[in-house]
Amino acid sequence: MSTGVDTTTAQPVRLRSLTWTVFVPMALYGTGAGAASPMYALRALDLGASIGLAGVLVALSGLGMVVADLPAGRVVARIGERGAIAVGSVLGVIGVLCAVVAPNVWVLAVGLLLNGASAAVWGLARQTYIVAVMPATERGRAMSTLAGSHRLGFFCGPFLGAALVHSMGPSGALWLQLATTVLSGVAMVAIPSPEGDDAGKGEHTLRSVVVENIGVLGTLGTAALLMGAVRASRVALLPLWAAHIGMSASATSLVFGIAGAVDVLMSYPAGIWLDRRGSRATGVPAMVLFATGFGVLPCTSSMLGMGVVAVLLGLANGISNGVIMTVGADVAPDGRRAEFLGAWRLTHDIGMFAGPIVAGAISAVALLSISALALAAAAAAGAVATYRWFPGLILQRHSVEGVSAASVVGEAGLVLAAASPSRPGPGVIGVMVAGEDECDE
Repeated sequence: MSTGVDTTTAQPVRLRSLTWTVFVPMALYGTGAGAASPMYALRALDLGASIGLAGVLVALSGLGMVVADLPAGRVVARIGERGAIAVGSVLGVIGVLCAVVAPNVWVLAVGLLLNGASAAVWGLARQTYIVAVMPATERGRAMSTLAGSHRLGFFCGPFLGAALVHSMGPSGALWLQLATTVLSGVAMVAIPSPEGDDAGKGEHTLRSVVVENIGVLGTLGTAALLMGAVRASRVALLPLWAAHIGMSASATSLVFGIAGAVDVLMSYPAGIWLDRRGSRATGVPAMVLFATGFGVLPCTSSMLGMGVVAVLLGLANGISNGVIMTVGADVAPDGRRAEFLGAWRLTHDIGMFAGPIVAGAISAVALLSISALALAAAAAAGAVATYRWFPGLILQRHSVEGVSAASVVGEAGLVLAAASPSRPGPGVIGVMVAGEDECDE
């Protein structure tokens, strides 16, 4: 039976062929980021910052990513994935160098903003490259493996950077990040450009792409924002709760290590499930697990209970590996994919940036347990939004008045599409007939 799925791409490749050109460089990039991430706060303290100011400075990396998401879409559209990766790598190198040689916290702040901007350009360029070369039916596995590669590197980074930190102080991990940024950038700049790359050909403005697709960004983007918020808040809240119940630093580190291993191990299985069952069947269980984990966190008072919750949240994070990137790829309009994906990533990154801040603000004026319950409520709302708006099976191509539009199966079998070049705005463009066009397994 025909699935009605268009699996053609400009230059289709097998997933394993991306190992050395995409996934290994991504793991290398993550290794440097993981090694340096906990050291930026220490670097700020070395420069005389207070604990509160050090926390604000570390958050500037997330702000840099949020600010750069939309311009990153334009950069990728103008100069292509390879050029954008080169730009992102240069920004990252300058950012790390600013942090290493910073004579004061202001130079460190500039470096952290540049690091965030670099991550935005890097992330979007990698995503658009995979969309261009991977068949739609394998896109979930590719995106999940990409996300998992970064998380694997981020998990291993602190262990690999420990020796350098021991001998050189916090700057040792920053030098490691500098080296991995250069090496991974060189490896990915060497990738062949996708056939049919239309970099520099678009005449539309970034504003027009956002306006034309405001319906998709406002609906699916709400679910993406809530998912980003609970993901990032997990990392911020769990250490605070561990300290609250009297766990030692070593015990907290052990719990986080186990949870991180669960997260990484779920990456590829999550991608298979994503390809076979769709993003709704992946995103809803992940958000339910997030809601459950945050909901029961206030009931824990021991290392065992804390460990169970950490593993549960790690499982939720692992299941959701790649789902945001895959949904964005599925609904991105032809001819303006990079600009749309920049706006799409912005919805998730705003949640990643704002989530821990809101959770921290609630903790400051109320109990830490209230913050956990608020995150549980946000995750539950995210599960509802994910069920309501995320697509099921599977990317298709429909032609409306002679124009190709990316479409996905939405709620109740409605086919939702992002705006195409001559069709402004999202809308319902067809109705799926179960067993005829829908993948039926």
